[in-house]
Amino acid sequence: MLTTSDFFQYAQWSGIATLVFGAIAVLAFILKWGIRFRLVGTTGFMLVLTGGLFALSLVPLSRTVIPGAVKYTLVYDNASTQTVIATSPNITPYQLEATLRQAASNLYSFGRLGSRSNNQLTIRARTVIHPEPGVSVPLFLGQIKRTLASREDADMDIEIYLEKFDQLPNSATS
Repeated sequence: MLTTSDFFQYAQWSGIATLVFGAIAVLAFILKWGIRFRLVGTTGFMLVLTGGLFALSLVPLSRTVIPGAVKYTLVYDNASTQTVIATSPNITPYQLEATLRQAASNLYSFGRLGSRSNNQLTIRARTVIHPEPGVSVPLFLGQIKRTLASREDADMDIEIYLEKFDQLPNSATS
């Protein structure tokens, strides 16, 4: 997988190519070449490409992997302090805790708009059960709260609703 340092190196080479295309475009205008406007377009494209590669060199692309976590789907995100993820109804409390920790790490962003009074991201985990044919019921299994002030949060508040696991089809309370 490409790292941020790889993207920075690509951005440097792309920047050099942009300067070369820009110099050729200026030369084409001075000498009135027929392809001068195409060279301007090429230079503009190279500027956009260089900017994109530079942006990718600033932002880490990796996702956190927590052992024991299961796949989840982001169901709701208000881009601020509230999110909901969906998990399988066959999840155990141990897997749910690991999944909540992984979601808290992966969904953290500097761009989230935390209010001054509530500077915490709350991630709720739910599943859907079918008590009878044709009826679907969302069942919230737990939640995690983490700070939006810094990426590393050692004091995450995790709540697992163990009584809700009794309502799951397999009653996986291990």
